[in-house]
Amino acid sequence: MLLWLLMLWGGPLDAALSYQLELQESVTVQEGLCVHVPCTFSYPWFAFAPPYMSWFQKGADVNHDPPVATNRPNQKLHERTQGRFFLHGDLQTKDCSLDIKGVNMGDSGTYFFQIFTYSYLDNMLSLNVTALTHTPDILIPGTLESGRPGNLTCSVPWACERGTPPIFSWTSVALTSLGPRTHFSSVLTLTPRPQDHGTNLTCQVYFPAAGVMVERTVQLNVTYAPQNTAIRIFQGNRTVLKILQNTSSVLILEGQALRLLCAADSSPPAELSWFRGSPAWNATPINRSANLDLPQVGAAEEGDLTCQAQNPLGSQHVSLHLSVVYPPRLLSPSCSWEGEGLHCNCSSRAQPAPTLRWRLGEGLLEGNHSNASWTITSSSAGPWANSSLSLSGPLGSSLRLSCEARNAHGSQSAAFLLLPGTPEPRTSGVLGAVGGAGSIALLSLCLCLFFRVKTCRKKAAQPVQSMDMNPASSLGSGAHQHQSWTDSPADHPAPADASPISREEQELHYALLRFPKLKPQKWESIHTEYTEIKAHK
Repeated sequence: MLLWLLMLWGGPLDAALSYQLELQESVTVQEGLCVHVPCTFSYPWFAFAPPYMSWFQKGADVNHDPPVATNRPNQKLHERTQGRFFLHGDLQTKDCSLDIKGVNMGDSGTYFFQIFTYSYLDNMLSLNVTALTHTPDILIPGTLESGRPGNLTCSVPWACERGTPPIFSWTSVALTSLGPRTHFSSVLTLTPRPQDHGTNLTCQVYFPAAGVMVERTVQLNVTYAPQNTAIRIFQGNRTVLKILQNTSSVLILEGQALRLLCAADSSPPAELSWFRGSPAWNATPINRSANLDLPQVGAAEEGDLTCQAQNPLGSQHVSLHLSVVYPPRLLSPSCSWEGEGLHCNCSSRAQPAPTLRWRLGEGLLEGNHSNASWTITSSSAGPWANSSLSLSGPLGSSLRLSCEARNAHGSQSAAFLLLPGTPEPRTSGVLGAVGGAGSIALLSLCLCLFFRVKTCRKKAAQPVQSMDMNPASSLGSGAHQHQSWTDSPADHPAPADASPISREEQELHYALLRFPKLKPQKWESIHTEYTEIKAHK
């Protein structure tokens, strides 16, 4: 009979006659997670009692203290473990496994198993709870492109399915909206903008059962076309201007050095190129870098310069108009005798266009004016300015006349000097005696005719002197100088320092024109040039 009962029990004789427990004595788990502790037991075959089992924390009074888990219906449980510790005991399979969800630090300790009224104190469970080190996973499919919505997923695949669902929260400066969620994940729909590139996105997960929170932060990598393209202008070590809009005009003094630096905001970084004018589809850039150095700005650099920023998502360009300015330059002023007056022309080129004025003695003449003695006619076109002065009436050798051109960047003047010459020949007087002698009267008439014919011959030959001196000659460099006589007979008149010539012999007009050449620093050159004044009778 005893043998038959042992066969029904289905175990060895020692297991049938004793209490035994098999379980992992030490278990370590992170807070907030779940743990399953496998356990099997045996008890004597003759111990007939109700199949109630329980787990108690070490030190508990099994007769008065509530268990942490039990399979007894309506049994009061320890309030710390209620709803988190579960015992699914099975007397037939001898299963005493313990399930814990939402483990917290307070669960650390030692626990023992009891069946019927017997406690298995020889084999107890040691539960060690450590801090939660797992962090959420953030999945960003593909590339975030500006303006295009994308779904981001935050998940905790390591969380236990039996536990209380965690609470997900997102933090971002980007435009977002919550999408669907599961027990282990949450979806966020994000519409990125260029300004969201490089900003932080944080997913926080809170486990209410354990009272712990974990998070993960990532930086958004948003791609977008170039924007905010700008040109910085450097002179020396300082920034003089920053251009953000097209068609901005920049004034630069001729000869100065200029450095242009182009920058654009884009992701991925844009390729920067410089063009003259507007960049056409197949135009070749003048420079393929952010910097464009102009060591000495001249007329060739004047015009539109364009910086183009381009990446796979698009392009943007910004242009500036470079205007080269320079002080006035007088171009071959001249004077000539026309009829009974002196006519002078003065032309100048500058940027901005110069203003021309005449200085006659102590007075200033400008604009378009006239009176009985002088007439001024002025005009301008683009960088050119022209002015002419006509003087009538007698002109003395002490006359001071000059033409002056000026703008905001400097001035230049040319002085005209009238050299002294013989005055107009006077009509000879008639020599005669008071009386009525016929011989005396006839002789007087002959003498009168003789002198008048001689004077007319001398008036027919009126030379004009023209001198052209090399600028070096005025500095005593030894350079040669030459002079020529025009519109004169073969007999050359004497120079000015020779002995005086009678008024009846010849009539000469001398003129000297001096050109002070100005530098951009507005100092007057000592170079001197002479021009010709032609006489027209």
